[in-house]
Amino acid sequence: MSAIVEIDFFNSYVVRRAAAVESTAQKWFSWAPYFMWKSSFDISLDSQVSSYVNWYFEESRIRAGFNNVSTDQGVRAYLDEEYPLQQRRISTLIYSGVYNSRTGINQTNVFSVGDAITKSLDPVYGSIQKTYAEETNLIVFQENRIHRALIDKDTIYTTESGTQTQAGQNVIGQFVQYKGEYGISKNPESFAIYNYRKYFADKNRNAIMRLSNDGLTEISMYGMRDYFRDELAEIPSNYYSVSVNGATSAGFTISAGGNAGETYVDIQKTSIQDYTMISAGMQFVDNGVTVDGYITSIISISNVDWRVFYSKPFAGLSSGGVLTASYEVIGQIKGGWDTHAKNYLVSLQKSPNQATTDDASFKTLTFDEEINGWVSFLTFKPNQMFSLINKFYTVGKSDSTTISPANSSAELYVHYAEPNLNNRGVFYGIRKPSNVTFVFNPEPDVVKNFNTISYEGSNGWEVNSYISGFTGQDLNTDGTSYSQNNDKILSIKSYDEGLYTDLNTGQPFRAGFDRKENRYVANLVNNSTPTADEIIFGNKMSGIKGYFATVKIQTDDTTQLGGPKELWSAATGFVISSY
Repeated sequence: MSAIVEIDFFNSYVVRRAAAVESTAQKWFSWAPYFMWKSSFDISLDSQVSSYVNWYFEESRIRAGFNNVSTDQGVRAYLDEEYPLQQRRISTLIYSGVYNSRTGINQTNVFSVGDAITKSLDPVYGSIQKTYAEETNLIVFQENRIHRALIDKDTIYTTESGTQTQAGQNVIGQFVQYKGEYGISKNPESFAIYNYRKYFADKNRNAIMRLSNDGLTEISMYGMRDYFRDELAEIPSNYYSVSVNGATSAGFTISAGGNAGETYVDIQKTSIQDYTMISAGMQFVDNGVTVDGYITSIISISNVDWRVFYSKPFAGLSSGGVLTASYEVIGQIKGGWDTHAKNYLVSLQKSPNQATTDDASFKTLTFDEEINGWVSFLTFKPNQMFSLINKFYTVGKSDSTTISPANSSAELYVHYAEPNLNNRGVFYGIRKPSNVTFVFNPEPDVVKNFNTISYEGSNGWEVNSYISGFTGQDLNTDGTSYSQNNDKILSIKSYDEGLYTDLNTGQPFRAGFDRKENRYVANLVNNSTPTADEIIFGNKMSGIKGYFATVKIQTDDTTQLGGPKELWSAATGFVISSY
């Protein structure tokens, strides 16, 4: 059946696709996949029409004239290339059009192929990891080289071997290389700046670097060359898999329940401390077979477990299978500037903070420009470090027993705030003692018997360890391996913690430090294991023997907890060994 329909309006477009609605409105429908508006007569609709999907066709020429002007959809913002090919140019910079808020010009989304808007560096030096704008220059950090790019100017070399600049035609001008075979490796997170000093890590060369007006300086050479050589080499450069194995009694509690068609798994927070590590790409392997599905939701059901809902059931569990959860992590080197203490902080992290906050997983150090050296180790593992106005902030992970998914297991902390609240040594809700490690080495060429230790300072310090240098190397009972021998003592309690009352006399005594003439003193009680040919050993002898001794002294857990502690000096009493 055919029909002629008169069009009563013009200047229309093809707008959308829609389903026909059953009605007795003034419309005309054909069995072709389209229909047109009609305003001159009615047609009762067949009930089957409502199931068809049709196109609205509307006129696009002005007044429907054959040669009249037609309208279209307007200019398209971009044109597709005829043969588009993806390119990954890891050592190339590109810039867009200009942005001027005063005139209303915004061309930040314009990348004209007709203009020279790219600038490439030598790809042999690796990918560009970071750029930093300093005044009218752009510092470009590659993995193995650092350049300075001139902005809106070029360098001219004069006949007198000098240089001068002039206005250039390109936004990014000539690249000038800094002297030195250094880069930022793949750790742009180590970058920090204060005034004209830039700090960063070059893991490829086992170095911590400073870039200033006098060029590149390897600050890890200042007394810490061997330390950074060893520690940086242990930080993984690539992603590696961390697995958490478990059945009902080890790490996981598996339950076939939850939402419809789902399985939920209760994972102990001691196994995975941060729920963001779960949501970031955790895979489940059920009895050796990877489970096809995805995580739908994660909730905290207690201070002990995360409950992870999965879209597919675990088939092997009902027959005694073992569930394995794995996720990928990578080592990081976090850097930041402490504007309060004027120190550069670097945190060497073998695994990210979300995976673990164990002390063995990180080392956080501070570098002081005033003495040009490394001054302290810190007990916290930060996610981020930065300074704002005159305060120093870090973002870190709290104690896992107090975390909920609402705060992503990370909190913002301001340092050096309100010390009168006795909150010293507390980072991210975890209190750890402050400690100082030093070496006693008087008269280095003679063997000594160390008998006493004393210090000048506040009450509340205790000796955690006092160990002599190696006194010999002996063959073990297995007949193949050797062990180093040294002397050590029992720990020495602080002035308050060592106080006790004699049950017979009722008199107070001190088992640790005692105070004499405003100094805290204690005897050294040997606690060494016996070695060959020793007649007197262990607590039957006083002091320890060796050329030198390494001592670790730290704050206790009771004396003015979190309050100020001062340590001015430490000394040891010794005699020259007679045998």
